[in-house]
Amino acid sequence: MALRTLFFGTPAFAVPSLDRLVEAGHTVTAVVTQPDRPRGRGQRVAAPPIKVRALEGGLTILQPDRPGDEATLDQLRSCHADLGVVAAYGKILPQALLDVPRLGFVNVHASLLPRWRGAAPVHRAILAGDDETGVTIMRVVLALDAGPVLSRARTPIGPDETSASLEARLADLGGRLLVETIEQFEGEPPQGEMQDEQAVTYASKLERRDGIVDWDRPARSLHNQIRGLHPWPLAAARLGGARLLLRRSLVATARFPAGPPGTIVDLTDEAITVACAPGHVRLLEVQPEDRRPMTAGAFLHGYRVAIGDAFEPPPSAWPRQYT
Repeated sequence: MALRTLFFGTPAFAVPSLDRLVEAGHTVTAVVTQPDRPRGRGQRVAAPPIKVRALEGGLTILQPDRPGDEATLDQLRSCHADLGVVAAYGKILPQALLDVPRLGFVNVHASLLPRWRGAAPVHRAILAGDDETGVTIMRVVLALDAGPVLSRARTPIGPDETSASLEARLADLGGRLLVETIEQFEGEPPQGEMQDEQAVTYASKLERRDGIVDWDRPARSLHNQIRGLHPWPLAAARLGGARLLLRRSLVATARFPAGPPGTIVDLTDEAITVACAPGHVRLLEVQPEDRRPMTAGAFLHGYRVAIGDAFEPPPSAWPRQYT
């Protein structure tokens, strides 16, 4: 059964869900996304990825500052939608809006709820060292990601996988699971399974301070930080008074000389190896502030770094450059 749907989404994660809805024959009566905003280094105003895809598909686009204002509600009511779909829209939907589609709203969430409710579930899963995650389709209620679960799909997290690559996989998985779940609405609309409130964890929004590296931690934990914060805000440490972004790494499996945490113990074109507590992290790709990303070898050819040099310890307070 083809449904008339309202689609709420903003980043690239939402694109596969919109694509799958259209491919499955559901009518997308309107796409609601956040306003165009400055993005990237140049801070040029750019459209959200979901708007770009909606324009390509000739879909109606709404970009309200407040999705619950009366003018927007009137526009959405005129769509006569059966179902609303949310995929990383980025704003809480008020009850008046949730009441617009006759079958309510479902959400495509990038975790195995009730683990990692909130804004950054993919990153928090990697930062915590989880070896599995997935996608949950649940009904939308006013409480944050707390609605009844309609379906879940699981996937392993690779030991060196970054948030960027994992999120892309989950986006595709979420789009497929969304269409499969919507098939349940052909008869009596499903109510779903209530979440276990005792098992809830929260994925708080990322901040630049999440990237501050403390070398006095195990190598695996630091590696999780580096890959979990890629592509933003990126792990960061200071070397020779300059801030260095750490983009790709590995946990060392070979034996390297011991050293105080943060000390460089080996240098090759392949990696900069740094002592942790315990173990070693091998930095494969770095980015000096205000420069392009570069391999370890390229960095070593352009900057004076020697074995025995040490990264600075984390600050006791949060200086402006970290926040």
